[in-house]
Amino acid sequence: MQIGFIGLGARVSARAKNLAAEGHHVRAWNRSGGAITGVTMVETAAEAFDADAVLTMLSDDDAIRAVVLAPDLLRALAPDWSMSSRRRFRSPSRRISWQHTPAPALARSLRPRSAGPMLPQKGELNILVGGDPKAIDSIRPIFEVISGRIWPVGADAPTADAAKIACNMMIARAIEAMAEAVVLTETNGLPREEFFALILGTLFGSRSYKVYSNNIARSEYQPDFKATLGLKDLRLAREAARDMGKALPMLNAVHERMAQAVDAGFGDQDWSAMAKFTIEN
Repeated sequence: MQIGFIGLGARVSARAKNLAAEGHHVRAWNRSGGAITGVTMVETAAEAFDADAVLTMLSDDDAIRAVVLAPDLLRALAPDWSMSSRRRFRSPSRRISWQHTPAPALARSLRPRSAGPMLPQKGELNILVGGDPKAIDSIRPIFEVISGRIWPVGADAPTADAAKIACNMMIARAIEAMAEAVVLTETNGLPREEFFALILGTLFGSRSYKVYSNNIARSEYQPDFKATLGLKDLRLAREAARDMGKALPMLNAVHERMAQAVDAGFGDQDWSAMAKFTIEN
């Protein structure tokens, strides 16, 4: 299969490399260039769209509009697959659907976070995908290479965005919950390592608590998922809730805390550095 990539990074580069290793013909465009074993780097985004499918992995609405929608690259392609977070889950993902025949699908990666920077290995990702079932089936061979499990979330493409944003909202709440618990317990003489051993062995043994308690215990926040990106996803969740007329007070609180951590200089650290801000302030 001819596969195009729009936007690269450490994680995305590993995905492109895995696909090339499986015999797919992969071409990629990145603003800052770069080189990936087995992948053809192209000079324009339009060249990456000369493919059977394109995975766009851009950070936000503005990037998608500038790179994909403004030059109207979608008309050159069959299914388009976006794996970046967008505002309101309706735009531009809705606009992509309007401009596209057949209807595209929207996929979001849900990867168990590491305790520090780690490239995604084959089979490590979970893929949340929403959209036309036929479009999903057509792209399944790609996702089977880079994911451990594919989770269809319905025929409406932006539902995948909503699901991923909801997951990140819950992780951010877990980080803040642990930070506030440390404030209470450590002040009263219980080392955070011992407290985390307690909660992981009893009520809170999920992967998010395991991974981020490790960061907090060591007070090491090398970026696996930057705080600026976490703040962006929380902002998206707030905007979506506001547009639906719903009040989500816990979301508002953790968004404010993450914003404060970013403003305090933690933006380029892992988003679990929000805990460091809470504990020290």
